[in-house]
Amino acid sequence: MADPSPTLFGMPAERGRWVFVLLGLVINLAIGSIYAWSVFRKPLEATFGVGATESLFPFVVFLAVFALGMPLVGSLLDRYGPRLLAVGGGLIVGAGWLLGSQSTSMTMLTLAYGLIGGAGVGIVYNCPIAVAARWFPDRRGLAVGLAVLGFGLSPLVSAPLANALIASIGPLTTMAWVGAAALVVIVLAGLPLRFPPAGWAPAGWTPTAAQVCTRDLTRSEMVRTGAFWGLWLCFFIGTVAGLMAIGIASPVGQEVFLLPAATAAALVGVFAVFNGIGRPLFGALVDRIGTRTTAVANLALIAAAALLLWAGSTGGGTTVYVIGFAALWLCLGGWLAIAPACTAAYCGTRYYGPNYGLVFTAYGVGAIVGNLLAGTLRDLVGSYTAVFLPVAGLALLGVGIAALLLRPPVGTA
Repeated sequence: MADPSPTLFGMPAERGRWVFVLLGLVINLAIGSIYAWSVFRKPLEATFGVGATESLFPFVVFLAVFALGMPLVGSLLDRYGPRLLAVGGGLIVGAGWLLGSQSTSMTMLTLAYGLIGGAGVGIVYNCPIAVAARWFPDRRGLAVGLAVLGFGLSPLVSAPLANALIASIGPLTTMAWVGAAALVVIVLAGLPLRFPPAGWAPAGWTPTAAQVCTRDLTRSEMVRTGAFWGLWLCFFIGTVAGLMAIGIASPVGQEVFLLPAATAAALVGVFAVFNGIGRPLFGALVDRIGTRTTAVANLALIAAAALLLWAGSTGGGTTVYVIGFAALWLCLGGWLAIAPACTAAYCGTRYYGPNYGLVFTAYGVGAIVGNLLAGTLRDLVGSYTAVFLPVAGLALLGVGIAALLLRPPVGTA
């Protein structure tokens, strides 16, 4: 019989489990280096003689494979455990970067970095989230939010370092160094990961009614619930708004709010901080006020921010720009804590890997739709201002969806 009160890292489990959160943060710092792709684009365009569209292909393929591949590997997490998948995925992530550094064309780089690297991140990403979700039934939202904090904050570390290396050794050699570093960090941080014994709970913890899940749903059972579709649609809307904001923050600052390029670029770094903070902030709110209320608040804030940017685009000034985009980046970070916490709360943790893998496809679809929406409306209307009203409308629709559908499936709580 499994020890109901295991010792972790030489400490009682209630204290030692926080090490898993720290390890998750470190792993996400490593895999979040994908968000530093923007600093590689111009140097790679010069290296391969391609334009802006071609230099975006590796990043788009990376995101698509990462998000859409998660349902395929989610079931492996329950079968083989987080340690094996984190280590194996880390090796694949490193291989993608290292093979990419040997590329002789943008097509080769897309295959190496986009397909291989994206698949590796898709394998790794779910591991620390699942570990945090199972070790923290009492504070699941906060623990998951802190574990994924590193993904949002990674550009603050990886982008300046990569930019400095590119200036001295070039983009391809820099990719090799980044890949080697990511491989080592992910493998070392992934080795200690493990799930708690079956039935383990923190000593002295009495779950509330909202924290009790009396039945673990399989993926096929989950998709037949309104809660799944409500969560998927809300996550999709939050991602459309957030990744759109990430993609257009700098050009909107320059074109619409008439900021100098250097100022707009510096503010993107500020927005990244809000993206990171949004994860533990909204995760803690899930623990305190519940998933549905937190989701409604998040989507309402997205709508308010989009309307503020739309109304302030004619003379609103820097303050409107900063407040609006900081809120949009904050809310995107929030969904990367709300969605996994909600999946575990509504569907249990036994089949968490495949379940959250399917929920996470909302991120992949939202990434594609958000960037296409921004680019298409900019081309049709001639200004990014046209983007904000549709985003506000989608967010208000999401408020209604969350209010109606985000509730535990009958028989699970």
